[in-house]
Amino acid sequence: MEILHLDDTLLVVQKPAGLLAQPDHTGDPDVLTLATERMREASGTPDPFVGLVHRLDRPTSGIMVLARSSEAARALSAQFRERTISKQYLALVEGTLRGIGTWTDYIAKPGRAPTLVPPDNSNGKRARLQWQALARTDEHTLLQIRLETGRPHQIRLQAADRGHPVVGDTRYGAQTPRNGIVLHHTLLRLDHPGRNRRVTFTAFPPATWRPLLSGEMQKAIERLLAQARPDAPTEPE
Repeated sequence: MEILHLDDTLLVVQKPAGLLAQPDHTGDPDVLTLATERMREASGTPDPFVGLVHRLDRPTSGIMVLARSSEAARALSAQFRERTISKQYLALVEGTLRGIGTWTDYIAKPGRAPTLVPPDNSNGKRARLQWQALARTDEHTLLQIRLETGRPHQIRLQAADRGHPVVGDTRYGAQTPRNGIVLHHTLLRLDHPGRNRRVTFTAFPPATWRPLLSGEMQKAIERLLAQARPDAPTEPE
């Protein structure tokens, strides 16, 4: 788990695919526990405050922000609740898509398994995202996705329902299994709770993506992140 940013208010990390966001019944490693241990070591405080304000699915990689005070946790939680935070993902999906589009569905979670439901289902919550095809091959398309809502498994469900499951996501119909799905939270933009300004955090997809990406796809990712943060370093060789 790489630390992308650390100050007295925020801890921003890059979660690898397969790592839990928070503890569950498995007892497997998770972001919240690891982050708390890191802050305990760094500060020398036996019980540092580390607040979880959002989550990523276990098989998804990418940016997570954690609060280092209760005040920051409240401020960040309000931003997520009011949808003033900008979240962008990169996804490699099966099949070919072109142009841009918007997907709107309804997702319910009866028990532990999220599922798409008709709009008139009383348990359904609106799920909406915008997508843009950045590059493609004969088999795959690289999508930039902007979430307008944050429902469980939202991107995975909506892409699969349209016949374009995320590569590696065999749970939702992908043809080829792999260690982790090819879905990455690549950009997070928010109002810094301690500095009164808008800040942007970016993260390149993991190196395990590279064998799956064409040269055009890799260049598209570099352009996207360079435009988002002109001062950000380019991807390491």
